[in-house]
Amino acid sequence: MKKEYIKSGEESVKENKRKHIANIKLNSLLDVTKAINNNLPTESLLNIYQNILTNELNIGRIALYTYNTTGWHCELTYGLESEKLEIKIESDLLKFKEITEVNVVSFSGISSIETFDIIIPVFHKNQPLAYLLIGDIDEHKIEISPTIKHLPFVQTLTNIIIVAIENKRLAREFLLQAASRKELELGSEMQAMLFPDKLPDDNNLNIHAYYQPHQQVGGDYYDYIKLNENEIAFCVADVSGKGVSAALLMANFQANLRALFKHYTSLTEILHELNNLVFENAKGEKFITLFLAKYNIVTRMLTYINAGHNPPLMLCNNTILQLSTGSIGLGMFSEIPKVREGVLHISPQTVMVCYTDGLVEQNNEMGEDFGLERLQKVILKKQSLEMKKLNTAILTTLDKFRQELAYVDDIALFSCRFL
Repeated sequence: MKKEYIKSGEESVKENKRKHIANIKLNSLLDVTKAINNNLPTESLLNIYQNILTNELNIGRIALYTYNTTGWHCELTYGLESEKLEIKIESDLLKFKEITEVNVVSFSGISSIETFDIIIPVFHKNQPLAYLLIGDIDEHKIEISPTIKHLPFVQTLTNIIIVAIENKRLAREFLLQAASRKELELGSEMQAMLFPDKLPDDNNLNIHAYYQPHQQVGGDYYDYIKLNENEIAFCVADVSGKGVSAALLMANFQANLRALFKHYTSLTEILHELNNLVFENAKGEKFITLFLAKYNIVTRMLTYINAGHNPPLMLCNNTILQLSTGSIGLGMFSEIPKVREGVLHISPQTVMVCYTDGLVEQNNEMGEDFGLERLQKVILKKQSLEMKKLNTAILTTLDKFRQELAYVDDIALFSCRFL
């Protein structure tokens, strides 16, 4: 009778212990859920998580490794100095797919893992999200057995915390991306304002231009400036690189170019001033290629400088001339060593097509460039069209050439018929 009473008392103690552990688990999950619903910061979530593991479950040593876009890093340590940990995630941890006791695994080389007792991996589908290492376990609180029966709860808790932290990170990234998209939209709108809103289509000139940035903003640029009753200036330019930094440099360049035309009449003088400004602003990290021209509608004389830019194609009497006279690109050196101006008399119905390298360097699925020869063939074949239709024909041919391949760079086209 006494033995039965003792046995009954032991069972009662065990039952109370099971209930206590069950209550710890339930209350822990409620605390974590409440914290997540209240959108507490990541640091607070980790504090709650650490408190559950150390104060409620009496785990004396913790190391939590998590993975995000920057790679693996140690999210949390307790009971040891993190800087003294010598753990290589790829070789030491990635091989584990389920809860494992450290003492049944052999490690090659020096590894701090051997100072822990248990490895708990957290996976999403087949991708590892985190690894929890725990040691110095109070066996009265977590009963270690061949099935490690309480550790799945720790794994579940860790999974909940990791997913919550990952969701918060993704939410922050989404907000940053939304803000970035808004900035790019504004940048795109501002950049569109830099281009001339109206190009001449009269008895002297028929001009049409097209611009397509590789991203929302880009570094290609064209402009048309009426200097006086008889003279106009125009240009096509390209900043090395793409994106926001290229667009900002080009915006500054456009403002300076228009200002310089108010003070100088010589293209060579303007080019030297532009080179100084680009070199100062870009600090030698970027450069600009430029085709800059001035045309007198009375004398029909065209003066130009090609500063390292793709040579515009001039078509007259079924003959194509490449306009390459000029200098090196802007911003490459503090001083341009030599500048030459090209001077041409323009016959009626002459067609000129200016472009940036994004057009001729566009690849197809065979790895071929669109190239200058294909561009020349389109111009020769479609030379009788007005400039808007000519540009459309060029771009249509380019699209057929590239097929499903994405554009690789910004593209600018500036086409002019001298009437």
